[in-house]
Amino acid sequence: MPTKPLPLPEFIILTAMIMASVAFSIDSMLPAMTAIAEELTPDAPNRAQLIITSFVLGMGVGTLFTGPLSDRFGRKPVVLFGFVLYFFGAFLSWAAPTLELVLLARVFQGIGAAGPRIAILAIVRDQFEGRRMAQVMSFAMMVFTLVPAVAPLMGSFIIDAIGWRGIFLAYMAWAVAILVWVAVRQGETLHPEDRRPFRLNTIVRGSIEILSIRAVTVTIAILALVFGVLFGTLSTVQPIFAQTFGAEESFPKWFGGISLISAGASFLNARIVVQIGMRAVIRWTLWTELAISTLIAVIALTGAFEGTAYFILFLIWIQSIFFMAGLCIGNLNALAMEPLGHLAGLGASLISAIATVAAVAVAAPIGLSFDGTPISLAVGTALCCAGSLALMQLLGPSTHTAPTTDPAA
Repeated sequence: MPTKPLPLPEFIILTAMIMASVAFSIDSMLPAMTAIAEELTPDAPNRAQLIITSFVLGMGVGTLFTGPLSDRFGRKPVVLFGFVLYFFGAFLSWAAPTLELVLLARVFQGIGAAGPRIAILAIVRDQFEGRRMAQVMSFAMMVFTLVPAVAPLMGSFIIDAIGWRGIFLAYMAWAVAILVWVAVRQGETLHPEDRRPFRLNTIVRGSIEILSIRAVTVTIAILALVFGVLFGTLSTVQPIFAQTFGAEESFPKWFGGISLISAGASFLNARIVVQIGMRAVIRWTLWTELAISTLIAVIALTGAFEGTAYFILFLIWIQSIFFMAGLCIGNLNALAMEPLGHLAGLGASLISAIATVAAVAVAAPIGLSFDGTPISLAVGTALCCAGSLALMQLLGPSTHTAPTTDPAA
């Protein structure tokens, strides 16, 4: 078993690849929507979009438990077992004869992805702190941002070569490659004396305490709406390209460009959040997105723009949604974590799990109401932004008294 830390460049690449598993598992499926609908659900093609939200649902459920499990059994076992479950979820998806079974398998695949997603952050935290940790995460994010940009293109290549089910073979190969890499090269970073018992009653008590803080619950609700818009966009963006604009073949290239530009949102937030604060960034971003989405909804309903002009406006709007996610999600997570003190570990898992699962309930109706135009996504985005702005009014001042309960006690 490895005992020495990985060389920093190798560790950064490994971290980025593990983090990118979620993006790869979602974005590479986008070009397959039409083929999945034609084969598995021709009478209700919108149901094919559930292949995205089912994975997200599993990831949200798994996130609730993976943090405490990594504190109890160590980081490496959670990463390895997660990729084993991810592999079998991908295998079952590949073999499933019906859409319902594919969706169930995707839930298991999402649960598997949650383990490595949470545990790798803990591994980074175990080995680095302060500015060094921030530097490592920044380098990892630079590599990570390439995956959403190229994943749809990779998916389209696989579909052209061996069909849409071949994407699940790629997931299996991905899981095996990283599993072997971690097993052979990455050591355990959580020392036995630092491990915490996994006690369900302690987790329940801590969860109740966390959810009793209004600022936390309100922020989780806002985060769920923002996630809902993001997942709703991922579910419907390919059908809109295909059916509204006849750009199905060029979709992977357009989406790749949007993904690369969206990486700039994090850099922009880093420059402005210190000057104007998290709440101001969130409010201004939501107001901007509300205005743009309302405009797109009006244009889609009235037909005021057509052809190239309409397509350009659509691209700007989709770009704005990804920018909204980049400017809001990190700040909302920080706001939710602000009052948690010693409950930070459990709080991180709980916030992510509830927001992600609730976002599926927001995103699924947006996707299922798709009518061949951007109307459902535009209206849904505008409503979510308006709801988020209303909830922002419920947030109190930024000073909090941190809870003192330690869920490991």
